[in-house]
Amino acid sequence: MKNILISFFALFCVCSSLTAQNITPFKDGDRVGFLGNSITDGGHYHSYIWLYYMTRFPDMQLTLFNIGIGGDRAIDMVNRFDGDVLSKNLTVLITTFGMNDSGYFEYNGEQPEAFADQKVKESYDAYKQLESRFKSLENMRMVLMGSSPYDETAVIEGNNAFKNKNKAMLRIVDFQRESAKNNGWEFLDLNTPITALNKQFQQKDPTFTICGNDRIHPDNDGHMIMAYMFLKEQGFAGKEVADIKIDASKISVMSSSNCEINNLRKTSTRISFNYLAKSLPYPMDTIARGWGSKKSQAESMKIVPFVDEMNKETLTVKGLTGNYKLIIDEENIGIWSAKELAEGINLATLTNTPQYQQALKIMMLNEERWEIERRFREYAWVEFNFFLPKGITNLNSREAIQILDKYKDSNGWLNGRRDLYSKAMFPEIRKAWQDEINLLTSTIYEINKPRERKITLVKIK
Repeated sequence: MKNILISFFALFCVCSSLTAQNITPFKDGDRVGFLGNSITDGGHYHSYIWLYYMTRFPDMQLTLFNIGIGGDRAIDMVNRFDGDVLSKNLTVLITTFGMNDSGYFEYNGEQPEAFADQKVKESYDAYKQLESRFKSLENMRMVLMGSSPYDETAVIEGNNAFKNKNKAMLRIVDFQRESAKNNGWEFLDLNTPITALNKQFQQKDPTFTICGNDRIHPDNDGHMIMAYMFLKEQGFAGKEVADIKIDASKISVMSSSNCEINNLRKTSTRISFNYLAKSLPYPMDTIARGWGSKKSQAESMKIVPFVDEMNKETLTVKGLTGNYKLIIDEENIGIWSAKELAEGINLATLTNTPQYQQALKIMMLNEERWEIERRFREYAWVEFNFFLPKGITNLNSREAIQILDKYKDSNGWLNGRRDLYSKAMFPEIRKAWQDEINLLTSTIYEINKPRERKITLVKIK
């Protein structure tokens, strides 16, 4: 029992180290870009953040962009800044880098410290070019985000860690932090708290990692942890979906938060009322989605207190005796004792409620949007990481395909994108994809409005 208490205290300290609202919450109409490498490109953290806003603020229309490209360093972001980043007409830009900047294999070579110094300097010099571009943009809010870590401490069969690589990454995080401070920009370090969580859980399970089996790419659970940390920095800890308190003995509403309660009625065997929340519960995906993924978003709930801090839709009913069946809009939800109801039950954790099922549709639509957006990022990789370094500007042509085919057999990354590029080179295809993204997004903002629900508690024997 003592070890469990210590573990929970350590977790509390890790999560509490993220100070509330260091990052300004997004506002209606914001166009937010996440500029990064493969962790952003193939990851879900930005999608999970948007899903929070979709369900928590249904009248706030945002647009969030994945602007990641696999393999990118700060210098690559400089090179594609005009053609890729500025084309999104952003109001907020969130930038993260460091995993590729810091290098890999040489850390286990003969001069690891000299190599680390070289890579950090290269990253710093490239970032100064980025910083200069950032300063020139007057109407774009800047957020710098220290990269999720390279996990050197997990025991992973067949994967020997690059020693002290993450120390070099922390040096990159340090100059990002200093730049943010000097320029009045916002900053979030993901590296330190995720490293602390890794080490904490590895005390019990040495194979545990948030950073994936390659020590680099978080799985879906890791991306939800990243989203949780970002949302916590925006000040959303303690913000409930809704909170309902009913005194059945007095047939009165004791309090209601972020919702409206009316038409409260009671008989000898039941109590009922109409409930209109201003938000929907946050739906948690239980499927491992994305290439190579083995874990689901929901598995993150074993690691961070997202439910307790940000996903509570509490129903409390005092003054009852016996056991009661909960019915919402004629759907049987479950059975609870009067004691449990008096203590409060979290409706947001019940996947069979009508409001959760409504939120689940939003999650699935958002996932479809994410899938299509990734096609654009694969297309961007070919454009900016293959054609641009070769000085090829005649994109989307037969000549470009011929050049691509010349190199694809010796470049596995290029070969893997050849089929997608052969489609995306046609503007009609790209327009069709974008139209589908627009339709999915507009559908989300049509169906994400909370509906009035009838809640009934029926006494059972």
